[in-house]
Amino acid sequence: MDSRPHRKLDVWKKSMDFVKHVYQATETFPKSEIYGLSSQMRRAAVSIPSNLAEGAARKGKKEFSQYLNIAQGSISEIDTQIELSCILNFIEKNLYNDLMDELNTISKMLFGLSRSLK
Repeated sequence: MDSRPHRKLDVWKKSMDFVKHVYQATETFPKSEIYGLSSQMRRAAVSIPSNLAEGAARKGKKEFSQYLNIAQGSISEIDTQIELSCILNFIEKNLYNDLMDELNTISKMLFGLSRSLK
């Protein structure tokens, strides 16, 4: 049995790619945001696959479901942060659209996984 079941989850793989894209996007933020919005976005993005991994390692469906809910909360958090980044002109509209599309896909995948546990 694989001791790392999260690696089999497509949503985990997709969210790992998303983390990379968020890190790349925040590289261009003003240096004054290094401990502000940039840092918050990175933490929220990392939280998604991290909670998927931790939840998948738990023994029961109820516990896994709880971690999926936490990951979904991180999705809402970074949704707001991406929106703010666009409003503040830290990212261009095309990058905004790409990140939001990717985030929506991950969110839908999470909802599907959560439904399958019930």
